[in-house]
Amino acid sequence: MEVEKKKRNHTRSLWSSCCSNWNSKKSSIDEIDLDNSSNPRVMKERPGWKGAKYILGNETIERIATYGMQGNFLVYLLNVFHLSQVGAANIISLWIAVSNLIPMIGAIISDAFLGKFRTIVLASIGTLVGIVIITLTAWLPQLHPPTCNHHQVCVAPTSFHLSILIFGLSWLAIGTGGIRPCAIPFAIDQFDTNTLEGKKAEGSIFSGIAKVIVAAYKKHQLQFPSKEGECVYYDPPLEDVKALKMPLTKELRCLNKAAMIQDNEINPEGRVTNTWNLCSIQQVEELKCLIKIIPIWASGFLGAIPIVQQGIFPITQALKMDRHIGSFEIPAPSCSIVTLITIAIWLLFYDFFVQPALAKVTKQVEGIKSLQKIVIGNIFSILVMVSAGLVEWYRRNMAISNTYGTKPISAFWLAPQYIMLGFCEVFLLIGYIEFYNSESPQKMKSIGNSLHYLMLACSSYAGVLVINIVNKVTQRNGGKGWLNNDINVGRLDYYYFLISGLGAINLVYVIFCAKRYRYKVVVKAEVADSI
Repeated sequence: MEVEKKKRNHTRSLWSSCCSNWNSKKSSIDEIDLDNSSNPRVMKERPGWKGAKYILGNETIERIATYGMQGNFLVYLLNVFHLSQVGAANIISLWIAVSNLIPMIGAIISDAFLGKFRTIVLASIGTLVGIVIITLTAWLPQLHPPTCNHHQVCVAPTSFHLSILIFGLSWLAIGTGGIRPCAIPFAIDQFDTNTLEGKKAEGSIFSGIAKVIVAAYKKHQLQFPSKEGECVYYDPPLEDVKALKMPLTKELRCLNKAAMIQDNEINPEGRVTNTWNLCSIQQVEELKCLIKIIPIWASGFLGAIPIVQQGIFPITQALKMDRHIGSFEIPAPSCSIVTLITIAIWLLFYDFFVQPALAKVTKQVEGIKSLQKIVIGNIFSILVMVSAGLVEWYRRNMAISNTYGTKPISAFWLAPQYIMLGFCEVFLLIGYIEFYNSESPQKMKSIGNSLHYLMLACSSYAGVLVINIVNKVTQRNGGKGWLNNDINVGRLDYYYFLISGLGAINLVYVIFCAKRYRYKVVVKAEVADSI
């Protein structure tokens, strides 16, 4: 009963302090009596799906706009802007990289300054501006190169054309960076009226990280006690009613010194005199969580290359293949629908049949752990590239063996690599998302989620680096290059096999990190009376 009273008093104090900062009109939610959850009015005022459907709908439309454009963008750059295959691949990869990098910045701005709602609103405006600019580059003749003449002589884009194109893509990336890390957490907030998340920023979390590092450095010469009793470390009750308390661990033990209590570091009221000299166990363990995540996070740089490049080289393959079903010709970018169908079918099958069966065997609700899913995803990442390389080797040989070099094979030969790409996305990406959600510190959920996008950004940059190195090396001494504009002349199959080899090396690294990783431990928290 005492704990319950403390929680209620803490909620009242939170509510009072937050309401006092509002100068504008309060919403109906702000008037709810949080202490009486059984009150019918409380249940009536819960936003729930009424608010969440608009938030998720906004993100869905943003995904349709950006992902839908990615598939067709390579063809647009090749046929309208007359770029080379490598040039188009660089622009698309860099755009994807920046789009996945900015969510990290968006998460920081959301958590520390603006809050989720304002961040989503401003980001949605940025997405609209970007879409309008990209549309204008296709609509207005002045914003793209003239069409090729009847001799197939094409004019390269000017710096003005490229600057307008990149300007539009930049706005799209800014919009993406604000919506993606905030939409799902903000939608979840709609089902809990006891929190003001999404309305109010919490302050910079990086100051807390810096304080732990500084305090640990200042005390690096201290000796650990022979018996680590509770009185040695600063472990106050948590101020957040929703927070999960983390016990002190021996991993990264050097950071534990930041929580060791010295003379005059706590005043008579029980508060820390200088937060740069003494930190709580909770602060120390939150930093440890972030540090432990980094090696697993870095494993996605190479493993996700097939995912971030699915809108580039597979499309150039499809353009050289027979895509007809009767009299209807499937657009080359639409071949990736096989991946989406695979994902949809497998997710349903997994949730209804595979996961319950695995749960009985492993005695775990989720069936298999997130790190196990990541390992399986990396295996499929290798298989995708091996399959793509074999199909390209066969397609190229069939094209060259023909007198005119134009005999196409069916685009259905691409189905195996697209199917395996679907399995790769399901296991790899969902595995990483589950890992970040479960292992990130609770106060840093938006930043933890944005690590997923930051990983994809680094994967895109890694892909750009590999593309340019391969293109430069294979064109030495008059070579035609593996990534030639005419893939019948180039050796795209060799490029696929190279990526699969890098993926195999990465798989060994992932398994090594997964075996050494220890999952986060939390205990029931004791809540402070007031802030």
